[in-house]
Amino acid sequence: MSQILRIGTRDSQLAVWQATLVQGLLKEAGVPSELVYMKSEGDIDTVTPLYALNVTGIFTKTLDAALLNNRIDIAVHSMKDVPTQLAQGIQQAAVLKRASYKDIFVYKDGIDFLNDFNSEATIATGSTRRIAQWLHRYPSHKVENLRGNVNTRLRKVEDHNWQGAIFAAAGLERIHLRPEKSIDLDWMLPAPAQGAIMVVCREGDDYPLQSCQPFNDDDTALCTKIERDFLHTLMGGCSTPISALAEVKKDKVVFKGNICSVDGKKKIDIEKEMDSVDSKELGLIAANRLLQSSEAGQIITSIRNGKN
Repeated sequence: MSQILRIGTRDSQLAVWQATLVQGLLKEAGVPSELVYMKSEGDIDTVTPLYALNVTGIFTKTLDAALLNNRIDIAVHSMKDVPTQLAQGIQQAAVLKRASYKDIFVYKDGIDFLNDFNSEATIATGSTRRIAQWLHRYPSHKVENLRGNVNTRLRKVEDHNWQGAIFAAAGLERIHLRPEKSIDLDWMLPAPAQGAIMVVCREGDDYPLQSCQPFNDDDTALCTKIERDFLHTLMGGCSTPISALAEVKKDKVVFKGNICSVDGKKKIDIEKEMDSVDSKELGLIAANRLLQSSEAGQIITSIRNGKN
């Protein structure tokens, strides 16, 4: 009989959905498995803004430790939460085909105010990246902190005097919670690897690695690598205002990225495309091109110093 793979997951509804998806894919490949539920540090503190916690891998550290302690065999993560440098002793086992990479705006009473870039409104998000891009577009808006799992955050939108809040489309759509009162933010570049799911295992543990290979999606793995390389090269972590999107279009990879000052007053964009076969280093190339700009250097210095 095959070894039963122990799948580590956070116990939120979305995390369990993602782990159950992986469990189903393993079953299709003839691999038995079971779920092991855990709480991450980011799940326990649902009040402090993520950028103030200043902990890399706040949603992944608990599962990393469980992997290294042999309590689980694989862990399933929203890829955008995974540090660009995996913990020592842990390796990527698979990247699933990407769902929507988009951010969406969930609103309460209407969206006419979004057509006036000088309007005054209060919206909510816990993401530094979303705050910076939003304030760049709507400098007169006020942004308040929004933390918790998706169910909690949706409830807070109803309970607070906000015009709306920003969510990842994939997170709400996967568990069928996207409200009718929501729109895609097509102008907002996503977090690197947003909408993708990563499975990790211990280095040197071949059985989990080989078990996950049948559902590794090559295009998503390539694009998320490019995006995460861009983030890593620009010093970024999960709580930095850096955005990136790579897409395979026929035989090309089209890349868009930006970096913003935390207050949204400055934003630098870059676009680049390469042949797919040559595109593995596209994220590094784009980031280094951006770093040639003195303005980008100033933004990075200000982020490192904790200033706007």
